[in-house]
Amino acid sequence: MLFKQLFDTETWTYTYLIADPISKDAVFIDPVNTHIDDYISLLATHGLQLKYTFETHVHADHITAGGLLRQRLGTPTAVSELCGATTADIQIQDGDVFAFGDNEQIKVIATPGHTPGSLSFLWRDRLFTGDSLLIGGCGRTDFQGGNAGALYDCINQRLFTLADETLVYPGHDYQGRWVSSIGQERTTNPRLAGKTREQFIDIMANLDLPKPRLIDEAVPANRYCGLDEKERQDAVAVREHNTPARQTGTVQDWVAQAKQQITEVTVDTAKKLLAEGNVVLVDTREESEYAAGHIDTALLLPRGVLEFKIGGIPELADHSKAVLIYCRTGGRSALAAQSMQQLGYKNVLSMAGGFEAWQKSA
Repeated sequence: MLFKQLFDTETWTYTYLIADPISKDAVFIDPVNTHIDDYISLLATHGLQLKYTFETHVHADHITAGGLLRQRLGTPTAVSELCGATTADIQIQDGDVFAFGDNEQIKVIATPGHTPGSLSFLWRDRLFTGDSLLIGGCGRTDFQGGNAGALYDCINQRLFTLADETLVYPGHDYQGRWVSSIGQERTTNPRLAGKTREQFIDIMANLDLPKPRLIDEAVPANRYCGLDEKERQDAVAVREHNTPARQTGTVQDWVAQAKQQITEVTVDTAKKLLAEGNVVLVDTREESEYAAGHIDTALLLPRGVLEFKIGGIPELADHSKAVLIYCRTGGRSALAAQSMQQLGYKNVLSMAGGFEAWQKSA
């Protein structure tokens, strides 16, 4: 099996990828919206098909990529039925079991307390605890319907009864720690080890923590799978413009299909077009990639937000004007070109080989 623990440095969030290299089925747990293209590239690299996106709860510290992954790949989103995320495709209940790959299963364990809809996911000997149980701590209980007594009960009665060797993978860690175990947390976690229920409730009531920086933005967006009101409206418009609700095959298949429907040009042709002018150059990579190096005059429009942000770019207001798109190697730009054609752009070109080919030709 393929397992990856990914980390977002801005919000200290862990995202998990589990995949079967034989069937190519994959799942994400707690993806972050700012890494959407990283996820797409990771799936493409391994030839994977994303089957589910799971959320441990409605997050207050980051915005999920679940909605964007659904728009891009048709992947169903799965959230607890107690989270109020009514637009999620699957309303998870305690005890649900999700099958994927070659006889792989993920079991749902309800762990309310941080929020009423908080969940943990058990796969093999690995437990993904979200914000319920952290390494040397636990999620706060002072907002979003939190309940310290409920959190104490579910951790002690449901999680700490698992085998000591069960690995604990949390939703966050602020000290650079990656993994713990049930045995370690049960015996050394300073908030829980040796504490009575009343002592734990008193500890949680006196944490005096600041309000999460993104809570006012993140919670409403996450109840709609990470999409704000305008993005939801734009997404509906995109689907109605002949965008399929669900694609089949791997990301590599989708790129190959897109390339059959768009026009690709070589780096030499791209240079000629840029020299002649009257073409808008668009970089569809992520902001970090763009900052590390890009083609002069290129507008940054990451593929993951293209449909949602394109209307606000004056240079792209004229749908008849020529547009030249590039990414790192040509895959994302092919998908972006296909999307722009579906949005009504008449003359969209994708640069074969992307920025890597451009650099090699210099």
